[in-house]
Amino acid sequence: MGTTLQTIKTGVGGLDKILNGGLVIGRLYLVVGRPGTGKTLLGMKFLETGLENDETVLFVHGEESEDEILANASSLGLDLSNAEFLDLGPDSDFFESDSTYDLVDTKVVESEHFIAEIRAAIEGINPDRVLLDPISQLQYIEPSEYQFRKRLISFMRFLKGRETTVIATKTDEPSRADDEVRSLSDGIVELERGVDGRRIAVPKHRGIGQQDGSHGLEIRSSGFEVYPSLVPEHNYREFDPEQTPSGIEALDTLLGGGLERGTATFITGPTGVGKTTTGTQFLSAAAERGANPVAYLFEESPKTYMHRSDALGVPISAQQERGALSIEAIEPLSMSAEEFAQRVMTRIDTDDTDLIMIDGVDGYKVSMQGKTDELGQKLHALIRYLKNRDVAVLLLDATDQVSGMPSASSANISYIADTIIYLNYVEIDGELRKGIGVLKKRAGNFERSLREFTITPNGIDVGEPLTGVRGILEGIPQKSDSTGR
Repeated sequence: MGTTLQTIKTGVGGLDKILNGGLVIGRLYLVVGRPGTGKTLLGMKFLETGLENDETVLFVHGEESEDEILANASSLGLDLSNAEFLDLGPDSDFFESDSTYDLVDTKVVESEHFIAEIRAAIEGINPDRVLLDPISQLQYIEPSEYQFRKRLISFMRFLKGRETTVIATKTDEPSRADDEVRSLSDGIVELERGVDGRRIAVPKHRGIGQQDGSHGLEIRSSGFEVYPSLVPEHNYREFDPEQTPSGIEALDTLLGGGLERGTATFITGPTGVGKTTTGTQFLSAAAERGANPVAYLFEESPKTYMHRSDALGVPISAQQERGALSIEAIEPLSMSAEEFAQRVMTRIDTDDTDLIMIDGVDGYKVSMQGKTDELGQKLHALIRYLKNRDVAVLLLDATDQVSGMPSASSANISYIADTIIYLNYVEIDGELRKGIGVLKKRAGNFERSLREFTITPNGIDVGEPLTGVRGILEGIPQKSDSTGR
């Protein structure tokens, strides 16, 4: 019968989720990253969580004094006043005769006994948690990498016997010594900070594994926040969708009755053609049905959006005021894609929302922190999650070409679309007009004609099919002859 590994929480919920529950008791974990990435902050949160659980914790430090550490922790909202401290810095009084634990006199210190003396301190304090910040202070005093490895192995075995869990920090400096520490550690947490924002990854977690990949990280006044990448579960439910109509008879006729819950719809077309207005019509109709819809705006302020919608006869402001719908503006580069996904998931769980509009796809890719080539994958995962939760998803996507239809969408994730509604400008007899049609609809039948589309002071008007004209999708409309050719 195997032994069940016991875990403790780091105090950062998102990180504990990535770690499949937390840190294994009695093991050594390495937190690596460049200066300013939050290594010490994570370690202090780990200690504070132990204190909150009535555990004994020890902070082994060498770069800052105890007073400086307490002041820094307090400024971040952390209370380490009840922690034990062991100062190993060059100006430390740790070895003086009046120190708390009086382990050794400075005159007889030798590098080969350094870790042994720390072990003695741990035996005296008997901590449940230890923060070693940084571990390099131990590495530097050993005469060789081989000797450091031996000391570290001995230290780790000692910890496991006492069920003491240690977080050690280290500046990310690729070297043979760094590889040794990584190899011996039971788990590794990597922190990054760059032009793509802060990121966190756990490439190693012995015994219970981890959620792989790069995840969102924010350090704010509220603390150290981790947002795991969204991994949608497989959905094996029977697909029996409920329709979500727009409230405009001709538009719903074009769509075979409307959109369906549990599907993703792209509304695509060039700028100014009416994509947002069309999406807003579905949003407003859902609000009237009590569906608690939400619009996430990446390219427009709520004030402008509501004013424009109200002017077109769509009562968005009134619906928001009475709580029938929600409008959220996403500030550029204010959060990671993972944090945005978490916000959406929380909304779904809290308000039982069954329609969400994202305006628009390009704005999402520009506004979200993260590598551009990965943001499409993040949005794809979010759409899959929403579909699995039986939510109707509207994504507004701009195409570059003003007329014609060179591609269904500008986004490289349009393959996940269950429905594609396209709007475009067409020139007929020297007059610039608009058309609307449906390119595909997986969940049911739809009308395959192109209808005239007009935005009036009273809202959207979807007219009769544009007959007698061919070549609209190619951008070169031509009149058909009497046979329709």
